[in-house]
Amino acid sequence: MNDLETYFNQNKKRVIYKWSHYFEVYDRHFSKYRGKDIVILEIGTFNGGSLQMWKDYFGDKAKIYGMDINPLCKEVEEENIKIFIGSQSDRDFLRKVKEEIPPIDILIDDGGHTMLQQIVSFEELFDHIKPDGVYLCEDLHTSYFRDYGGGLKRRGSFIEYSKNFIDYLHAWHSRQRSFKVNSFTRSVHSLHYYDSILVIEKRPMVQPSSSKTGTQTIPYYAPEYKGFGLVMKNVRYRLRNVANKVLAALRLPLKNGDFDY
Repeated sequence: MNDLETYFNQNKKRVIYKWSHYFEVYDRHFSKYRGKDIVILEIGTFNGGSLQMWKDYFGDKAKIYGMDINPLCKEVEEENIKIFIGSQSDRDFLRKVKEEIPPIDILIDDGGHTMLQQIVSFEELFDHIKPDGVYLCEDLHTSYFRDYGGGLKRRGSFIEYSKNFIDYLHAWHSRQRSFKVNSFTRSVHSLHYYDSILVIEKRPMVQPSSSKTGTQTIPYYAPEYKGFGLVMKNVRYRLRNVANKVLAALRLPLKNGDFDY
């Protein structure tokens, strides 16, 4: 049991609602920031209990900001905790918040959990996270709830939206002119998916490189082809490449064994 879970279980202050498996995720990605002069923004303050938990966990040097649509949440302000009132789906509001707070070390989206709210908040605030900061969006299971705008494989859900991040992470390796390295590729080190949580760890990135060391090798293996057999092998290889390019253009999968040799 880590310190966050202990605090939660012993909490006698403001109410906190959390899934039990979240605490391990929080501690894994947040522990390196403890005791440091950091900036935290949590979207969705509700009763303010989690803000007090972060304050206890990170220490007195942490500057904690909360955001909520409920004006009554202003009541949870205290030393080192400041609250902004507004909607996380309001781009103008989010831009004003960025103007008022320093660059963010940790952003936690625990807001309304609708698809629009999660996507707009990411698009407006991700660039305000420090180059070595962390973005965490929780309660992603709403991507499977229709009343939140979700549904399995539904276009526009945050889960489907975030699957594009996997492509951006690998853009260095793209051989398609239409898919190029972007700011996400250059600023994100890793993606971590958990049950109902996505964590993005930022780090300035450069194009990956590979190298080789050592001197001992074994002969390259290939089936024996001679004469006409070698010609037919090359013909089949070229036909498969043509077929693969057509399938790729249509975004259709290969059949099992299509590129077995």
